[in-house]
Amino acid sequence: MMKLYDYGRAPNPRRVKIFLAEKGVEVELLNCDMAKGEHKTPEFLKKNPSGKIPVLELEDGRCLGESVAICRYIEGMHPEPNLMGRDPFEIGHIEMRNRHIETEFWSQVGVSWVNGPIVGAMGIFKQIPEAKVASDENVAKYCERLDIELAAAPYVAGERFTIADITLLTAIDFATSLVGLTIDESNSNLWRWHAQVSARDSVDVQG
Repeated sequence: MMKLYDYGRAPNPRRVKIFLAEKGVEVELLNCDMAKGEHKTPEFLKKNPSGKIPVLELEDGRCLGESVAICRYIEGMHPEPNLMGRDPFEIGHIEMRNRHIETEFWSQVGVSWVNGPIVGAMGIFKQIPEAKVASDENVAKYCERLDIELAAAPYVAGERFTIADITLLTAIDFATSLVGLTIDESNSNLWRWHAQVSARDSVDVQG
């Protein structure tokens, strides 16, 4: 059985776990305690030189890091239900929408996280309060954009659930539960989408 290196409520492993649950693929979950630095040990760095989770370890010992790369492998091995595109245009469109969220939304949530109270209490980074003010504002603006986009389509990449929805869901849940960011109630289309996607069995299983 394949192994997935995981850690509590970490959002990127959660992306993969939801993807796996949608596919009905079972893996062995192995806790990699980031608080103890287990992701930076020489043994772990052999699995992923970047020292990050998640990491998928295949039955033959080969390893893949990076959430989307892992999901792309799983999609190739288990094509249905399709989550990454059925034809060249849809594949490109879903990839585009997923990258929008990663580079324009996740990145800003990350800045707010690094400069926020939880990371601040760890004392491992020199925080920049002004950066957090700017990233908090950018998150709010992007949510307004998402609200407009989701008025025109039920899901992030169009008419069906895809990896882009998983990426956005984990970003929003991380932002609101651990980073202390809020999404204005006026973003009704975004909240409609969030409720709809959160009700999926795959999401419920992963908490």
